Amino acid sequence: RWYKRAFTDDGDALGSLQNEECKIDSISQSWGVISNAADNDKKYISMESLENHLIDTENGIIKLLDPPFNKTKLEPGYIKAYLPGVRENGGQYTHAAMWAIIAFAKLGFGDKALEYYRMINPIEHTRTKEAAIKYKQEPYVIPADIYGSNNLVGRGGWTWYTGSSSWFLNAGIENILGLKVENEILKLEPCIPKKWEEYSIKYRYNTSIYNIKIKNPNGKNSGVKEFYLNGNKIEEKQIKLKDNKTINEIEIIL
Repeated sequence: RWYKRAFTDDGDALGSLQNEECKIDSISQSWGVISNAADNDKKYISMESLENHLIDTENGIIKLLDPPFNKTKLEPGYIKAYLPGVRENGGQYTHAAMWAIIAFAKLGFGDKALEYYRMINPIEHTRTKEAAIKYKQEPYVIPADIYGSNNLVGRGGWTWYTGSSSWFLNAGIENILGLKVENEILKLEPCIPKKWEEYSIKYRYNTSIYNIKIKNPNGKNSGVKEFYLNGNKIEEKQIKLKDNKTINEIEIIL
């Protein structure tokens, strides 16, 4: 029901149901979806397994793997030197947590994508004094990791010098709100909760401004039905950005 993570030089598997430790690893499941390498039905099955085994809603974390390495004879590398549940060894490795959210968005699960996106936001770990004491990190900085087991569960790890913040930004803007700009081509591919009726984005491109309004009258998660630029319907559902000191109005209908 999920993809194995790796094989040792001796041919032993990691991330398999047959393993006592590291039965499942999130990276294999997420990147099966993100890379589009997985078969269509297996994308959904493997992400359901990730959700069932690695997402801890009680403590607000998405674990990298489970159970942690502890007594196994396998040598997965330096992560085995960490205590069980610390950093990559069964804690939340935030890069991988963001990849899981991106994978849910790519499958069209807008409600889940936003739920888990909010769940791992540091502000959610510091809403009460008790939660802040447990978390022990800043509420405004994305941590590289959060401890995942025993008496340390929920404690934040490294902050400030992690690339996880970039992935958090990428997942929110490109994969949930759906704003994608590549080679001066702008398109919208949202994956949002069904209950969102509309939202807006103000995008500045050099001297030009694009005011974007996304409307969701039919309660959809994804799928652009109509694309308008300054009142004109755009059949291609994407536009070439222009640096000409203009203010442009874009309307998207899901």
